[in-house]
Amino acid sequence: MKVTVIIPARYASSRFPGKPLALISGKPMVWHVYERASKASLVDEVFVATEDHRVEECVKNFDGKVVMTSSNHQSGTDRMAEVAKNISSDIFINVQGDEPLISPDLIDQVASALINSEKTVMSTARIPFKTKEDFLNPNMVKVLCDQEGYALYFSRYPIPFLRKTWTETRNWNDLLGSYSLSHIEEAHVQKHLGIYGFKRQLLLNFSSWTPTSLEKMEELEQLRALEHGVKIKVVTTTHESVAVDTPEDLKKVNELFSPKHS
Repeated sequence: MKVTVIIPARYASSRFPGKPLALISGKPMVWHVYERASKASLVDEVFVATEDHRVEECVKNFDGKVVMTSSNHQSGTDRMAEVAKNISSDIFINVQGDEPLISPDLIDQVASALINSEKTVMSTARIPFKTKEDFLNPNMVKVLCDQEGYALYFSRYPIPFLRKTWTETRNWNDLLGSYSLSHIEEAHVQKHLGIYGFKRQLLLNFSSWTPTSLEKMEELEQLRALEHGVKIKVVTTTHESVAVDTPEDLKKVNELFSPKHS
């Protein structure tokens, strides 16, 4: 099966305009993501999808493949689907354009979940939480899965609900304070990583569906698929990824590329 990575790289980020071109160790962020995606052993080709000619020019300058897209997409997956319509491929992997440290092995894991299962049409990844603080952070998305590793729900809020604690305290602060890593591990709730794999037809279907109520409430595009009855395979990985959402995040990533961390 042919596997294509598409990297949505939007220039007009509200929190960090021009993010794809931000320099990390002297090279633009989009270059780092492209290079890492290209090293995945199961990937046949890589494209950048962007709405801005500055990003297009940057990618062409390092001899990458790039496609201009509409500036009106609701999500990175919708931007990806516009590109996929004109590419002959069986599997498409959405690699976020703001994850310069993404592991090629993680990309292969997400692709393998689709290659090795005829019934699986969408895949993503999860990793155990390391701290309670990360679990309580709304920017760290939580995922609960069934016993076969398919997603039951994704949320920014701590899940599952600790009913016994609530019955005893009736206090939200006490409830949140009572979560521990042992509770988290017992419930098998893990941190969701924002990488997605799609078989072709599902990707095209996904982009034809309007954003759903849960998707808009949580601002999580994968809930659109769940609300349409799609079973999402969630692979467990050891490959953490670091997203660059703000200029402060960029400073931290540049520190990881500094000689003292090499």
